[in-house]
Amino acid sequence: MTVRLAVRAVIVDRGRLLLVNAYPGDESDLWCAPGGGVVPHLSLPENLAREVHEETGLAVEVGAPCLVNEFHDPGGDYHQVDLFFRCRITAGALDDGWCDPEGIVNRRRFFTQNELAGLRLKPDLLPDVAFSDGCLYDPLEVLVPR
Repeated sequence: MTVRLAVRAVIVDRGRLLLVNAYPGDESDLWCAPGGGVVPHLSLPENLAREVHEETGLAVEVGAPCLVNEFHDPGGDYHQVDLFFRCRITAGALDDGWCDPEGIVNRRRFFTQNELAGLRLKPDLLPDVAFSDGCLYDPLEVLVPR
């Protein structure tokens, strides 16, 4: 089994957290932070800036790490480590006409801290890290169905 490495952005703008729905169509109500798998020979911040732009159309400055999260399937062979970084928007705005070139992200939206309470999102610690200054570790969170 190979462990997959991914990078994700924690973008809080005007008290709202940016999330994406990364399932084609309306297959799932699960939201997550923008980002994705790393490609070799690019730094983690370069990978993250690329992923955020692909999924949202935004340019970001990648800051400090703030969360390490592991997803796994206890009965299967899936294990992913997500490294979350605080990011700041440097250019662009969300546009309903934007299309993820890979066709994975179908919705992108900012949510207030109160709105997050009513959402199904992963990882579980995302709201805690988004609205604090700390750095957290969330070990072996079980992969959830779409």
